[in-house]
Amino acid sequence: MSPLQNAIEKKDLAEVRRLLTLSPNLIDETVGPKHVPLALHAAQVSSFEILRYIVEYSRASLDIFDDDRRNILHYGVLSGDPVRCRYLTERCGMDPLAGDRNLVTPYEIAWNLACGGSGGELYGWFMEKVGCPFEEMYKNPIRTGFFPDPSILAHGDDFYMVNSSFIYFPCIPISHSKDLVHWEIIGWAVTNPEWALLDELEGGRGYWAPDISYDQGRFYITATYRLNDTGTVYRRQMVVSSDRPEGPYTKPVFIEEDGIDPSLFHEDGKHYMLLNRGARLFPLSDDCTKQTGEAKLLYYGSQKHAPEGSHLLKKDGWYYLFQAEGGTGPGHRITVARSRELFGVYTPCPYNPIMRQNDPEAGIQRCGHGKPVRTKDGRWYMVYLCGRTLEGKYSILGRETALDPITWTPDGWPLVNDLKGPSVLQIPPFRKGSEAPAPLTDQSEILPVPDPCGWMTPRPPQTEAVRWQEDGSVLLLSSPAPLSDVDARNIFLRRQTRFDFTAQADLCLPALKPGEEAGLVCYYDENTWLSCAAAGTEDGGYTFLVKEHIGKETTVCGNDAAASDASGSCASPAKTTVRGDNAAPDDASVSGASPTALHLRFSVTVRKLHRHFTVLELTRMSGQEPEASRILFEADCPNVYYLCDEGIKMGKRFTGAMIGVFGAGGSGQFRYTLRRYREED
Repeated sequence: MSPLQNAIEKKDLAEVRRLLTLSPNLIDETVGPKHVPLALHAAQVSSFEILRYIVEYSRASLDIFDDDRRNILHYGVLSGDPVRCRYLTERCGMDPLAGDRNLVTPYEIAWNLACGGSGGELYGWFMEKVGCPFEEMYKNPIRTGFFPDPSILAHGDDFYMVNSSFIYFPCIPISHSKDLVHWEIIGWAVTNPEWALLDELEGGRGYWAPDISYDQGRFYITATYRLNDTGTVYRRQMVVSSDRPEGPYTKPVFIEEDGIDPSLFHEDGKHYMLLNRGARLFPLSDDCTKQTGEAKLLYYGSQKHAPEGSHLLKKDGWYYLFQAEGGTGPGHRITVARSRELFGVYTPCPYNPIMRQNDPEAGIQRCGHGKPVRTKDGRWYMVYLCGRTLEGKYSILGRETALDPITWTPDGWPLVNDLKGPSVLQIPPFRKGSEAPAPLTDQSEILPVPDPCGWMTPRPPQTEAVRWQEDGSVLLLSSPAPLSDVDARNIFLRRQTRFDFTAQADLCLPALKPGEEAGLVCYYDENTWLSCAAAGTEDGGYTFLVKEHIGKETTVCGNDAAASDASGSCASPAKTTVRGDNAAPDDASVSGASPTALHLRFSVTVRKLHRHFTVLELTRMSGQEPEASRILFEADCPNVYYLCDEGIKMGKRFTGAMIGVFGAGGSGQFRYTLRRYREED
């Protein structure tokens, strides 16, 4: 322990003064494995007088953080002292809603202290300061996991949102909310497999950046249909419509105007489509199915780099043009320009960008691609794209959706979250009468049918290949093609929505043919996935394998495979095989499987980039919950860095990690009970 740290912890103000007078740079020292600067450490463990001296007389700055991106107020709250927290908030301007790298705010720490029986006075002061109890606030992102490119519509007391689905089917989820914070999928823009046109498309292509709008009794959804780079046409604009927000929607029609990120603008019975590059506008027919005029450039954007995601809003005699710029990485942002005439000259906002993450180390990044929405009582909000990373570089959950308020300046410009960038904690738009839906994380429950979080398949499945049963189980037909093939079908998936979770699926496993597999899969696309499955052997038995597919390489870890080298991810367990008749595991070759089906429970425990698989044998008892009799197989995969946009450079990578079940390499049928998906906070 250094002399200065010792003086701080002993609360010896005279010694602190002496040491810092002799050696001012001592305040730059850090403490512990998280490299906590001494100024932050003092805010937690020392006296208020020493904290005040360090703030006002030492060389310490207040823009310093520990390795978790916690600031001096985070540590001040840990002291439980209302006096120092009030000083840091009111006199030093520290924000109680500023999140660390894990999106934990000082306000949340104060609330946890109060829940633990201490810090009640401190929490009470914060609650008064913030203006809302912590438990009523919402945390961004509001839609976690793979929900990119949000477009929103207010209709009466209801709100509707669409997000990109790329090659996943059903196409383009439509979600509903009463409060702008809690959302539930109620339908899809394309539900007919023959209309989806996804069969030949590579991962990351398909339906990009949809927009939802309403005019004269009809709901419209448009999106870019992105093809493979194998012909002369790469992009087409899809339009569907319905008299109900949830659908069913009409058969897709396609407009042959190149560009991405279409949106519709309706005014006085006329209809227009916006497209990039820049923001180009052209008229449509009365039913919005045909282009009726030439596209004209309204404005190229304020930053002049990758302008896309344009939306038009008419307010107070102005046409406001919102654009996404800077690409979908760290430089992503939202800008706005306006004109008195639709096809007039657009003037950029002097406050641009009106949304951007300016802190490269913050927990929420890549903020852009937003669309404004007005509540019935006249307040304004912006939904926008964002992303969170592991280790500062792996966006495993994909691009997500966030929400922040819009305020309007006296001269009529919109500002998102007062130009502070994305919020972590925010007061909800509607504080009464809107309760969150029941969570899907109860570990004792079978997942509801249909699951509101949305199950999907990469490209449409084969006919009758995925069938829900009355008991909540799913009958899944095996796909002849392997998971690494674009032709792979019947991979039944849901979004990964947390960095830490457990998932379980019970499998009634019939006899498997050689080369046929069934089990769990952690999936990004055909180029990157990780599976844990039972596999048929040549002698009619079973074995268990973990397969890790990265790019064009597949590493097999399991009964008959050695652990991969240090550059790989999988760690093989001890050799284990099992017969189809539930015989005890041994290390011999398996043959003579019984026609009696095995009952197995596949489980994966996820902690950030780590995956741990377990396969249990289940004992079936009539009228009772199945019990696990023994572990048949275990495997560790400590680093699944590849299940994200940044994992490899191959193809289009804009989605997010998924979790689900599959059958591959044959034509068998498997019964899965999708029993548990438990998220960890």
